[in-house]
Parts: sequence; structure tokens; C-alpha cells
Amino acid sequence: MIIIELVVAISLIALNGALALSELAIVSARRSKLKAQADAGSPGASAALALASNPGRFLSTVQVGITLIGVLAGAFSGVTFGERLGAGLAEAGVPAAYAQSIGIGAVVVVISYLSVIIGELVPKQLALRNPERLAIAVAPMMTRAARVATPVVTLLDASGRALLRAIGSTETPRARVTDEDIRALIAEAASSGVIEPEERSMIAGVMRLGDRRVRALMTPRREVDMIDLSASPEQIERRLRESGHSRFPAYYDTPDDVVGIVQAKDLLDAYLDTGVLDARTHVRAAPVVPDTIDALDVLETLKASPVHVALVHDEYGHFQGIVTTYDILEAIAGTFRTEGPPEPNVVRRADGSLLLAGDMPVDELAEVLDIRVPAERDYDTLGGFMLTMLGRIPTAGEEVLDQGWRLEVVDLDGRRIDKVLAERVPARHRAA
Repeated sequence: MIIIELVVAISLIALNGALALSELAIVSARRSKLKAQADAGSPGASAALALASNPGRFLSTVQVGITLIGVLAGAFSGVTFGERLGAGLAEAGVPAAYAQSIGIGAVVVVISYLSVIIGELVPKQLALRNPERLAIAVAPMMTRAARVATPVVTLLDASGRALLRAIGSTETPRARVTDEDIRALIAEAASSGVIEPEERSMIAGVMRLGDRRVRALMTPRREVDMIDLSASPEQIERRLRESGHSRFPAYYDTPDDVVGIVQAKDLLDAYLDTGVLDARTHVRAAPVVPDTIDALDVLETLKASPVHVALVHDEYGHFQGIVTTYDILEAIAGTFRTEGPPEPNVVRRADGSLLLAGDMPVDELAEVLDIRVPAERDYDTLGGFMLTMLGRIPTAGEEVLDQGWRLEVVDLDGRRIDKVLAERVPARHRAA
């Protein structure tokens, strides 16, 4: 008889564990993986998706089951095993007035311990290790349980919704994946060796690309090699020889009036055929984009352009620079070395400080320093960030304090901020 009673008690605890496992597995399972399995014909995945899409009814079913099991396990174990243990203690010489109370108390402690370990902790840890596989396995059983308990579940679900409306929560929360979720997942994959560090860096570049405006990617006007179509053939030839580029914005008389793009290859082909260097006959049309357009929209424009170059203008129609497919690739994969030593955006020094490039994109700065920058801002680079913080054109040596960092201007190229030194501020000085 005692064996049957022991089996019943352990079964109730195990059933409680199965419900706890089911609850966490279905809640934690990624819907993208479940949907992929459902599309492949898995009935368990389809059932898991259905349960996850209606969490109110599903959680009510689990709660009803856990509550009933808890009541039954407590009552059954306390009465059955408690009385037996109390009787044994009385026979062993414990005063009868205390034996039963001690017996029931001891049984409750043991059952509670087993319920926490077998009925909660272990099942939930198992569910977190492989939520999708377990969700698919338990979903059919939970679906049937929800149907059996429909009257009680409906009452509890309606009561819960009414209480939520009473406290002002009227919207059903939608499961959504944020940028932070994706970055955390990528970091976890990189730390476990699933993806390489270079892959992580490129994925981060792609994510940043979607948040950047074209003026954060373009080559600014002062760094663009241009051709004056009104110049002599000898001057144009000298320009081509001195420059290492293959495509040039072309203008007449003033750089503000860019009329298109001249490709060095077109000029070379024509010169080899005719011996004449006439850049005016080889000007190609190039798309014109505003400097506030999103980088991803520019990518579509570049894909449709035969010269793969777009001319960037500001709101007043002034030429500001150019953006190419190479600029997009650099934003994703990082800077490519051309001539001379590479100039990275970040140089980590031995004392822990960071030497930062003034034209470093501000969203990359936020990741490197782990700081927050406004979503709505009028600047796109570290230099613009410093100008906004200072409110003027700085001189070398000026600094700002922000979010635990001291940022010092250490080099200027004319009026342009070229290098900034970033140092962590000791915690005791941050409030000063």
C-alpha cells in the first residue's frame, strides 16, 4: 500500500514538473524556428505556435494544472505519509502530542524540497537548454489539456483580461525582436564560436548601415578628386595621372555645378582609339541624392546606376560629396588599405585610453564607448558630436565630459576635428 502511495506522490510532483517545463519551453521558444518546423509539416510545431499566439489561455491551463497538483500533493502527502511517520515516531518514544505534528511537518518539508527540485528547477533548466524541441514535444499534450479545462480556462482568461483593462493595460503585447536582442544573440554566438569575430563585425556593420544617413558614408567634397571640363586636355591628363581614382565628378568652371561623372577607362579607351583626350564627350549621368536619405535607399539607387556613383547635395542644392558602392562596402567590412599605413577609427593605447578618428561614425562611437547618442540628431560623426557638445569650433586641448568619458580634441585639420582622445573618468570624479 505504501508503495502505491509513494508512486502517486512522485507522479504528482513529476506532473508538476512537466507543466513547468511546458510553460517555459513554449514561452521561450523562438517563433522563427517553430514556424520553419511548422512549414516543414511538423504538427507539434504548429500546435506550439498556436499556444504561443494565445498566451492567456495557455498560461491559464498551466496554472490550473499546477494549482490542482499542488493542492493534491500537499493534502495527500501530508495526510498519508505524515500520519504514518507520526505513528512511527510515537512508537519510537516521541510524545504522542508532538509525534503527528512532527511527522506532518517533516513530510511537508521533504515534499516541498522535491517539488522545488523535480517539479520546478530541473524541468525549467531543461526547457531553457532546448526550448524549441521540447515545445514541439509537449504542445499536443498541452493543447488537449486546454480543451479539457476549457470552462475553467475561459473563466480565468476572461478574469485576467478584465483586470488588465482595469489597470489600464489594454494592448496585447506583441512579440518583437529589438536591435539589442539581435546584438546579444550575435555576441553569444561569437563567444561560443558559432560565428567568427570578422563575421560579427560585418553583421554589426550591416545593422549600423540601416540607421545611417548618406552623409555619414559619403566622401566629402574636400576629399573628392574632380575634373574641370573647361580645362585643357593637358590639365585633365595631369589630373588623371595624379589621382588614384577611376571615376571623377565633372563640372564647368565651378565645382558647385557638377554635371556628371567621367570614368578614366572611357577616356583611356577613346585616347587609344583616336589619340584625342576630350572629357566633355564622355560625361555620364549620375543620380543626385539628398544628404539626409537613408543609406539603404542609396544602395538601391547605386545598384540601378551604371556608374555606381551618386552625387550628394544638401537641402540648398549645394554639392556635398559622392557616395559609391565602395563606401557601402567599407561601412560593412571596414576600411580597406590603399597607399600608406592604414588609419583605423579606433586605436587602443597602452594606458587604456582610445585615440579616435574625428570622422568616425557616431553610431560606431556609441558601440565602442558603450554610450547613448540621441536617435534624432543633426550630426553623423564624432567631430559633429564634439561640435554639438562644445557649441563652437574647438581648439586643440579642449575637452568635454559625457557619460563617464573625457573626450579631448588632440588634433585639428583646419577647422575639422581630426583626432579625439577618449579616457574613462574615475567614478569619484564623475559627479564633479
